[in-house]
Amino acid sequence: MHHLYNGIPAGQLGPVAWLKSSHSNPNGNCVEIAGLPDGQFAVRNSRHPEGPALIYTRDEIAALIAGARSGDFDHFVS
Repeated sequence: MHHLYNGIPAGQLGPVAWLKSSHSNPNGNCVEIAGLPDGQFAVRNSRHPEGPALIYTRDEIAALIAGARSGDFDHFVS
């Protein structure tokens, strides 16, 4: 795997398993996340699977998920 940086083309991350929420719609308009071998996480837009990926640490992803669970971002979609 190449040096990781934000905006790295997702195809350069190698064979990783991309996952999306079961709440996502079927037309491919989704956010996908993949665990990386070094313990970090990549996030990409499913409409552009070879496009840029954002790289986050485990702590950053944990904070994002905790915030989503507690409703911190609900005002963005209501």
